[in-house]
This record gives sequence, C-alpha cells and structure tokens, in this order.
Amino acid sequence: MGLHFDLLTSKDMKQIDDLKESYGGTQEIMESIKNMRKYEVRKKIAEQKGYGEMLEMAEDYAKSIAKVEDFMEKENVRTTKNAVVTTQVSGWQGAPIALGCLKHMAEDGTTLAPKEMISVMALTEDYVYNGELISTLAMAENLIGSKFCNTNFVGTPLSSECYARLEKVTGEKFETIESSPGMRALVLKNQGTFFGNFGGIEVANNNHLIYLDGITRAATTTGANFFLNPSWSTIVASSYYARDIKNMEFKISMLLSTQNAIQFRMLLNIMKEFIRDDGTPAISEINLGNGMSPAMFIQCAKELQSSGLPNVSLTAHLRINPDLGIENFNWTENAYKVLDAGIDMTIKYESDGTSRPLDTMETYFLPKEERLAQADKIGEVLYYKCVRCSEDTKEMMKNGYKAVFARASYRNY
Repeated sequence: MGLHFDLLTSKDMKQIDDLKESYGGTQEIMESIKNMRKYEVRKKIAEQKGYGEMLEMAEDYAKSIAKVEDFMEKENVRTTKNAVVTTQVSGWQGAPIALGCLKHMAEDGTTLAPKEMISVMALTEDYVYNGELISTLAMAENLIGSKFCNTNFVGTPLSSECYARLEKVTGEKFETIESSPGMRALVLKNQGTFFGNFGGIEVANNNHLIYLDGITRAATTTGANFFLNPSWSTIVASSYYARDIKNMEFKISMLLSTQNAIQFRMLLNIMKEFIRDDGTPAISEINLGNGMSPAMFIQCAKELQSSGLPNVSLTAHLRINPDLGIENFNWTENAYKVLDAGIDMTIKYESDGTSRPLDTMETYFLPKEERLAQADKIGEVLYYKCVRCSEDTKEMMKNGYKAVFARASYRNY
C-alpha cells in the first residue's frame, strides 16, 4: 500500500527549489562541497583565520594514533564472524576540544580512533565563518579520516540579514525575536524547560526552510556534508532537497523516536518516496531509539534489508550522557545479541558511562566563551568516550567480529 497523500505540495517544493537556486543550484552546491573538502583548501582558510598552528599540531597527533593491525597481531585476533561493527563517538564540540582529544589519543598509543564523529554544535554564523568549523573538519575528516556529522538547530540565532534573505527567497515569514542587536531567533514555544524540545529544535510551521538554509550555508562554506536530522518534516524536506545533491547525506537522530518497527517503516516510506536516481536515499544512517530491544533492532535491520534501500546503516547508543535518559544506561550486552544474529551495526558513545563532570547534554549548549574556556576539560571527557569505544570494540574483535575505525588507525594511512 503506497502513500495516500503527497508529503510535499507544489508550493513546498518550489520554496525548497528556490532556496537551492539561491545558492547557485545543484551543480554549484556539489562543486562547492567537493572543493571545500580538500585538505589544502581547508588548511589555507584555517591559517587565514588563525587556526594554522592547531592544524599543524593535529597533523603530528594523527601520525601517532594507534593501529588496528598492531592490536590484532599482539592479541592474535582473527575475524571469524560475519557481522561488522562501526565505531562512533559524539561530542566533537569544535576545534580546541577535538585537538585536545586527539592529543590524548596520540599520547596513550592504544586508543583506536572512531570511524564516525558526531557534533551537537549549533551552526551559528560565527562558528561556520570564523574558521573553527572548517578547522575541526580538517582535523576529523582529512587528518584522522573519520566521517563527521554536524547538527543544525533551527532555534540558533542568526543575523537579521540572514533571515531577510531567506524570507525574500522563499516568500515565507518566520516568527522571530531580536535575540541581540542585529540578531534574530525563532520564538520557541515548545521549550518549556532548558532541554525542552532538545535544546531548541522546533520545526513548527515552515521552519524546515531554516534547517535547509543552515546546512547549505555550512556545506558551501566548509565542505560539511553529513548532517543530523531532527524532525519528521526536516527529513522529508532534506530528502527532497538533497535528492540531486549526491555528496550531501543525513543521519537520523534517535530523538526522532524510531523506537519500534512501525515508526521505522514510516521513515522507510519517506526515504523511498524521495529516492535518488541511483536508487540510494539521502539518508545514510538511522540511530534507533534508546528504548529499543535487541530483538526489535534485529527486526528493523531485517526490514531494512528487505526494503531494497541500499547503503543505510543502523546505530545504537551503547552509553549515553547521564542527563539524556535512564541512569547507568548500558546497551553493550544487547549489541552482542544483535551481532550474534549476524546483523551489522554502528555503536555510538555519547558517554564513557562514568558520569564525569561535563559529560552532559548541557555541555553541548555552553556559550562560546565558556566552551572555549573549558576546552581542555571537555576534550578530556571526549577522549574517555573514545577510550571506552575503543576498548569495547577491541573486545568485540576478540570475539571474532570485524570492526571499522578511522583511516588514521590503519597502517596504510
């Protein structure tokens, strides 16, 4: 049974198409992303913005990252099972924090770098344009060889000029307040508590256009091309938007509530509706909800396989920030049940499971000055997440499973 009603109207699609054209159209966006992903381009901009020394330090650290082959030889590890584990760590909150984490990993000589890095940082105009985001991406993607995911919150304050441009392009009016002189922000009506609606994701009315504008600004300025997706409407909008932007993709947040197979099928329908010409969806990764049992995870994996949608990975949190959910959350035993069933999975670490100071969701939303002032401490928290991820995955490898880490954690780097 197909969809009874179109997910987007002709007006919706025109607004999205007009927004894309305002950035030069599909080809220009793709070319911008491709060019801005080159290390030499990123490094030159980083140097101009004052981040050159950081990148030089990161270049040295990357050379000292522990190698998978060394561990396998030392422990006489052999891959004997079919399921593949992909490693992922969250909390890469800007350049100094990422650099501090890399420094610790390089110094300990045993921690394997995660294949995927998630950043829950607001894509403010300052962060996108001041050189910090492009420097972070250069460290993570070019030097370490990880896949880096950025997050865009529609509640992020933006310049009045940015809002004026978006309203002119789309013909839409957004309900905003002046958050500071020259800056505007959406009026967030669902944010009853500090973390209400996940710190400011409110895709009411036609706010999906703000989401699309934010990711395109980051993509064309820095080469960022992998984004966390916060809501059903932005999933629909971005699946249509990036249908012909081949080098842009999305990860589904576990907060979307894909907690069971019914919700998972809703998502698969959206992905199928806006499939690309090559048969792939714009969504490449789905973080299944923390409430999901291993049996339900396996069921969703099997339904994904039978859907015919290729190149999509499924992720589970193994550890979460203490203020994100139930106390002492630990999905490690469940992960083994999934792997034992022959199902590939990505294992994500929001936390190292020890409730360290600054290992909280609140840390993700610190003001810039406070984040930078505590960069060393936050970088250490991030490092311990990487240690937990590395150690847990090594145990999985000892049990015969193949694991995937960042490019810097292999000898042929």
